[in-house]
Order: sequence, then C-alpha cells, then structure tokens
Amino acid sequence: MNAVDYQVLKSAVGWLRQGKRLVLATVVRNWGSAPRPLGSLFALTADGDFTGSVSGGCIEDDLMQRFATAFPQQIELVRYGISAEQMRRFGLPCGGTLELVIEPLSDAAALTPLLEAVAERRLVQRRLNLRTGAALIEPTEADFALRFNDEELVQVFGPRWRLLIIGAGQVSEYLAQMAPALDFSVYLNDPREEQRRNWQAGQVTWLDGMPDDAVLAFAPDRRTVIVTLSHDPKVDDMALMEALKTDAFYVGAIGSMASTVARKERLLMLDLSPEQVDRLHAPIGLSILSRSPAEIAVSILAELVLLRNRGSAGVAASSCVIGDTDVRMVERP
Repeated sequence: MNAVDYQVLKSAVGWLRQGKRLVLATVVRNWGSAPRPLGSLFALTADGDFTGSVSGGCIEDDLMQRFATAFPQQIELVRYGISAEQMRRFGLPCGGTLELVIEPLSDAAALTPLLEAVAERRLVQRRLNLRTGAALIEPTEADFALRFNDEELVQVFGPRWRLLIIGAGQVSEYLAQMAPALDFSVYLNDPREEQRRNWQAGQVTWLDGMPDDAVLAFAPDRRTVIVTLSHDPKVDDMALMEALKTDAFYVGAIGSMASTVARKERLLMLDLSPEQVDRLHAPIGLSILSRSPAEIAVSILAELVLLRNRGSAGVAASSCVIGDTDVRMVERP
C-alpha cells in the first residue's frame, strides 16, 4: 500500500472522529489508459474536505459537485468514461474507463482497525459486503491488491513486498527511508557490528547472523527483493550465493561494471550455475547518472518499480471480476 492511500485512511479516520460524514471512493475496475491503478482511494466529506486521487482531477471535481447536494445513503457503483464525450469531459485518456465503489461512512470504527494495522505494517485484507455495507478486516498472505465481484470488494492493505538489504551504509539508509512509500517492508542484515551501531535511518527489521544464513532464514519468495549494498565482497557474495538460488523477484548488487564482472566470476566458483548468476541485476538500479547515496537509492527503487509494474501489467484484469450486481450502478452523463 503506498503512502498516498495511507494518508487517505488517516485523514478519513480523523474526519470521522470529528463527527463528519464522508464517502470513500475506490477504483475497482479500469480499462485502457486509466489514470490511477486498482485500489486507489479518494475520501470526500459532506463539508467538502477531500484527500487522495482516482483520476487526474476531473472525476474528483465531479464527485465533489455531485455529493455537495445529495450525499449517498448506500454503496454505489459509478462508471466514468463510457463514451467519447465523457472521456473529453472528465479528461480520461483515449479508451480509458474506470469504475468506482462509493462507500458512505459515518463511524470511525469502520476504518480505525484498518489504519492501525497499516501503521503497524501488518498485511491485512478488508472484505466489504456490497449489499449490507458490513466490513471485515482480517490477516492475509494474499498476493493480489484487489478483488471485486457482485457480492464483495476485497482489498489488501499493508506492505505486500519485502525488501532485504544486505549492508548498512548510506545508500541503505536512503533506500530504507524511501521504500515503505512504495509498498515494501524493509529488512536489514549486516554482520559488522560497527555498521549496525551507526545506523541512522530509523525503523527497520534487523536480521541477525551471517548474510547467507539470514537469506536462508528469510525464505525469499516471488514478492521478495534482495539487494547487496555493503561494498564488501565477503559480505555481499555470501548473501548472493544463497539469494540467486531462490524464487526472489529481484536480486541486485551494487558496484561498477568491472566489479560486476569479477563478482560473477567468483559466484560461478560458489556452486552457482550460469543461469543462476545471470539472474543478478548488476550494476544495480537504472542508469540515471547517479552519484550521491540518495540518487543511487532512487535509481534502485526506479528499477524495482519498473520491473514490478511490467510484471504485473496483466494482473489487473484477472484479479478483478465484475458480475451482475444489486449495487446501484450510476453512469455519469
């Protein structure tokens, strides 16, 4: 869950505690070049307070105008972008269409447990019954972001990706600070006591032991990213030796082109196959001519987001099913 949607929940709970009514709009289906991904949130109070985004701004404006005079009393399903005229009016890209679940709320208790779980970086799902409006929040290990059918909306909140950083240097500090905003929970291993003692970036989950043991205990899966940033081959190679044998989505190592060639030669001597070594992303990150630790962290995250989005490009349609529903459908004129 990204930082923007967390802020939507935080603001919504605050407004509800003040006694305000609000609607929570969720993107549940999109076609074509829709401006926001599935699960994007927008909260709007009856007084006109708002936060979040479901489009480039025009749809939010329409929702504000609409609910200024008639606040909904039940869950609605609203579709935008059906015709070329609607696309022009609402500023949707060519071929873009999206559907929103509009959920009226008046009690902070409806969202408070969800906000607390996200703040504690727990992975949970919220099951919203579209007929009754009842919501259930429960732990999950789901690898989808959202599912939607004629009975319920199921949305996953909290960090759905794990990032294991090997080496506690400056690049690691910036990476650990930025990654949670991009749906990563952050873990760190460094066997060098002086590096751990001088860590400056605040809250991460430390993994004890030598890097190879830490990787094995971490049990990487296809939503795991492992990056080695220590600049010490004795540390980095131990982690890579095990990481490249796993199902980790991404395994990367910092260093120059020359050091990468040398590293791969060493890894081939450590009981790794050429195919396993070829999985290594090195030098790590997108080439943005980065020099400073913060820029290197940005380049790493940019590559992770690119590969993650490229890999999930076909997931949205398969993870969201629309059926006949009793929820009131409103097609905006």
